[in-house]
Amino acid sequence: MLPLLLGVFLVWYSLSQISIDKLVEYFKKANYTWIFLGVFLGLLSHLSRAYRWRFQLEPMGYNIRLGNSIMAVFATYLINLTIPRAGEVARASILTNYEGVPFEKGFGTIVAERIADMVVMLGIIIMTLFLQFDFIYGFLIKKFDPFKVVVALAVGVVLIVFFLRFIKRSNSKIAIKIRVFINGLIEGVFSIFKMKKKWAFIFHTLFIWGMYLLMFYVTSFSLEQTQNIPLAAILIGFIAASFSIAATNGGIGSYPEAIVLAFLLFNIPEDPSRAFGWIMWVSQTLMIIIFGGMSLIYLPIYNRKKSKKKV
Repeated sequence: MLPLLLGVFLVWYSLSQISIDKLVEYFKKANYTWIFLGVFLGLLSHLSRAYRWRFQLEPMGYNIRLGNSIMAVFATYLINLTIPRAGEVARASILTNYEGVPFEKGFGTIVAERIADMVVMLGIIIMTLFLQFDFIYGFLIKKFDPFKVVVALAVGVVLIVFFLRFIKRSNSKIAIKIRVFINGLIEGVFSIFKMKKKWAFIFHTLFIWGMYLLMFYVTSFSLEQTQNIPLAAILIGFIAASFSIAATNGGIGSYPEAIVLAFLLFNIPEDPSRAFGWIMWVSQTLMIIIFGGMSLIYLPIYNRKKSKKKV
C-alpha cells in the first residue's frame, strides 16, 4: 500500500502546483504527432523485449510461442500498475501455466534480463556523468554521505553471505526448497552466456533502451516550451523518470515530479516541465492499459485455440 499512498500524495501535490485547467490547456495545445510517435516507439521496445526473452529460454530447451511472450510482457507492465514488481512474478507464472516453463527458471531469465537492462542504464548514466560531471558530482555529494553508503553495503553483503551459508548447510524442507529455487534462478541468469544468439540479444537490449530514450526525446517536441531543451536535460530527465517508476505504482505521481526536478536543474519552467511529465506518463500508461488489458483477456483464448489445434 505504501507505493500507492505515495503515488496518491504525489498526484495531489503535482496537481496542487498547476491548475487542472492549465494542465488541460497544455494537453490541448500539444502536438499529438510527436506523442503518438513516442507511443509507437514505446510499443516497439516492448515487442523487442518479448522477442529477446525467447533467446534466453531456448538454451534451457523451451521454445515458447511469440504470442505468449508478447502478452506476458504487456501483462507485466499492467500488473505493475497495481503492485510494484508483481508483474515480473506474474510474467514467469504465465509461462509456467501456458508453456510449462518452471517458475524459478522463467523468473531467473527475467532477473538476467534486468541485469542486462541495468548495464545499459549504467551506460546511459555514465554518458550523462561525462556530459555534466561537475554539476552531478557536486549534487550527489550534497545528498548522500559516502561513508554511510559504504557501511550499508558492507552490512548487506555480510547478511547475504550468512544467509547463503545457512541455506547451503541446512537440510530443512524450507532450505531445500530455497536451494532448488536459487539453482533455477542461477540457471536462468546464466542462460545469457549459453545463448546461441548472444549478439541478437545484445542488439535487442540496446534497441529497447534506444527506443526508451528516443521515446522520451521525441515526445519533448510535443510542447513548444520543451522543444529546444539541451541534451543533458533530456538524459537527466530520462534517468530520473526511469527510477521514479520503481517508487510508485507504474510511476503514478512520481514520474512527472521527477521530470520537474530534473528540468529545474536546467532552469526549465515548472509548468511546461510538469505538463510534459504528465503527457509522457498518461500516453505510455494508456498504451499499457490497452495492450495489457487485451493481453490478459486474450491469453486464455489464444492458448485454448492452440490446445485444440494440437488435439
